[in-house]
This record gives sequence, C-alpha cells and structure tokens, in this order.
Amino acid sequence: MRLDDYVDIEVEDDDRRLRRLAQEKSYEVLDYLDGFDDRFEEVRQGDSLFGSTSPSVFVGRSNYPRVPVGVLSPVGEEEDADDFTTDSDWFDRGMGIEGVLRRRTGLLNSRRETAVDVADATTRFVDASREVAMADEPVDVEVRLRDDPDVDVSLDNVRAPTGPNVTARDAQLAENPSVPRAVEKAFGDDDWKAEGAVAYLYDKGFDVYEIDDVFSAGAVGQGENRRLVPTRWSITAVDDIVGKHIHDGIRDHPSVDETRVYVEEYMGNRYWVILAPGRWEYELVEVKSPGNVWNPSDDEHYVGSANEGFEGRSSYVDETSGAYYASRLGVLEHLREERRQAKALVVREATDAYWAPVGVWQIRESVRNVFNDEGATSETFHKAARQVLERLPVSEERFRRKSAMYSGVQTGLDSF
Repeated sequence: MRLDDYVDIEVEDDDRRLRRLAQEKSYEVLDYLDGFDDRFEEVRQGDSLFGSTSPSVFVGRSNYPRVPVGVLSPVGEEEDADDFTTDSDWFDRGMGIEGVLRRRTGLLNSRRETAVDVADATTRFVDASREVAMADEPVDVEVRLRDDPDVDVSLDNVRAPTGPNVTARDAQLAENPSVPRAVEKAFGDDDWKAEGAVAYLYDKGFDVYEIDDVFSAGAVGQGENRRLVPTRWSITAVDDIVGKHIHDGIRDHPSVDETRVYVEEYMGNRYWVILAPGRWEYELVEVKSPGNVWNPSDDEHYVGSANEGFEGRSSYVDETSGAYYASRLGVLEHLREERRQAKALVVREATDAYWAPVGVWQIRESVRNVFNDEGATSETFHKAARQVLERLPVSEERFRRKSAMYSGVQTGLDSF
C-alpha cells in the first residue's frame, strides 16, 4: 500500500474521533470504589480476610531500602482473580481506561514494610508473597489485618494503577501454589545473576508480565545480591534486560530492505513506527497534549525523546523513562521474529483522550501489535518521517530539535 493512502486511512477525521472518545469518558470507577467497604465487610472475619485469591504482588518504593510489600487480591470477585492481572490479554480484548481502572482499583493491597535485602526479609508474610509471585495462577491466601483499608487510588505512568491499601499482620497460603519448573530452576540457582535468569525465563516462553513479579519479589539473582525490587523499577528493569538480550541476538542479522511505516491507536494514544534499512538504531519521540497530568502547560505540547545507536545504551533514560524500554521491546521482538535489524523510530502521540495513566503495558502492547498489518512502504526514511510529522500537532522545527534521528537525516540532506 502507498504511504499516502495508508496514512489517510489510519488518521481520518481525528478531531471528530477525539471528541467522541472524550465524550465516552466514564467515572464509574468512583462508584465502584464507593462500594468497596460493603464488599470488604462481606469477606472480613474479625481481623482476618478469608477467601482472598491473589493473582500478583506489589512492592512499593517509599522509604527505600525499607519498602511496603503486598499481596493484591480482588475483594468480592475472587472467582475472577486472573482477570485482574495486567497482561497482553487486556489489549487483545480492547479494554478501555475505565475497564483497567475498575479492575486495578478493585485490588486490595494487603502489605507490610520490610527490608529489601532478601536475607533480612525472611518472614512468613514475605515468603508467602514470593510464592504468589512465582505461581502461574492465582493463589488462595489468608491474611490477618492490622487496621481498616485506606480506600484510595494510586496512578502512575509506568506501573498499572493500584487501589485500596491495608496493613497486614501476617499472611499464609491456603493452598500449595503451582510453580512452573523453569521458575523453580531460576529461584533455586542462587549463583545465577538476575539478568541471566530473566533472559532464561523469557526464552522459555514467559512474558515480561510474569517475569516482573518474579523479579520484583527477589526470587532471582545471586544469593547475597537478591533484593526486593519496587514494582515500578522492576517493570522497567525487565523490559531493559529482555530488550538487551534480544538486541544481542539480532546484531548480526541482515538489515530490512525497505522503509515501512506502521500505525496503531489505543486508549487515546497514537503510535507511528518507522523501520528503515541500516544497522540497529532506535529512538522514541513522545508528543503529549497540553493541560493534563503529564503536561501541565495550558497551550503547548510536550515533546520528549531518547535514543540509542548500534551498541545500545548503558545509562538510564530519564525523559521518556519506562515508555522507552517498553516500546523498544516491541520493536526488537518484531525484528527478532523477522531475523532482521533496522533503524527504528517510534513516535507516540498522547492525545486528550488519554485522560488517566494506566501504565506502560499499553505502550508495550500497542507497539507489539502495530506490526499485525503490513504497514506502508516509503521511498526513504526521510519521506516517511515527514509524512508522520505532517500529522503531528508540533512544528517540524520543534520535532527536529528533539529527534536526533530526524535531525541527523536533515543534516545529511543539507550537506549533500
């Protein structure tokens, strides 16, 4: 398909679409939270929470190196516990912002504070949370509580949202968890560095969502170095480790032989991916609408970027943070499947319709799925980038100042 035709189809009548998306905003999650206390009292018996089924764990980062460690469990909807776990299935089902908020804020975080060093955190509660993290399906847990829940919502641009919190005295499993053999192997080998264990689990078919929990719970790594890792950090670390692992495997692959452009839209975000012939090079440029929590400016779009060359990067990305590693992973997975390497530019436009942060999982899944169609061809990387830029709400000058990949092309053309 010609690039002009492909682009026109994908972004047709954007203003009308954005107005419709904005009108569909729903704040039913607030009503759902209002009913939390009633659901909680139905399953509470004295100071204990019985019948709790936990699909995952959460490690906070406040007071590091002492952190809150919690088991997450849906209250009143235990039979659907697996549906509350963040994974690629949410994208496949086309779940909207409201659906994500309702599920994640319906999870009670029963938590205790502990030291991050695993050797200093060997309590029954921490052990139980680690077994929940390693299990391949939700686990029945009995939790003894210290106080009443704090019914609130915590939103973050990296991890998925979380809901009510309660301080736990103790927790113990009410059943033997089902732990995959590969996870048991990684957990049992305390001579194995965490990076190697993460790459091993990924190659064994575990997605990053499953590995995140294992990594965060301190279940991998060399014995003396095992740590509980805050969930927000764990998500980015696993994306980075897996991305570098895949990058090592494609370094000697041949280049793609033509420039292609792909588009995906989800939750008020639009993603453009350009793959062009050449050695591995990657850049993410983010454009965010004004007047929201990510860009408090009333009238100017935010533009941020980060990039890497053929050798990758060793320093942490600050400006685009977790979005950089999540989108890079999606591109690298595609190139590994195609047994190719390429110059890759990802442009994310976060519109007004993205009215609440749900975590970088939606970025990861959008970029993963952008390659589900054939995209469109372009004669050159520069022409493809110009076509995308014409449909962004920022000037070419601003884009050039932020995009090293685009400005490099421009410099080369001017010199020529």
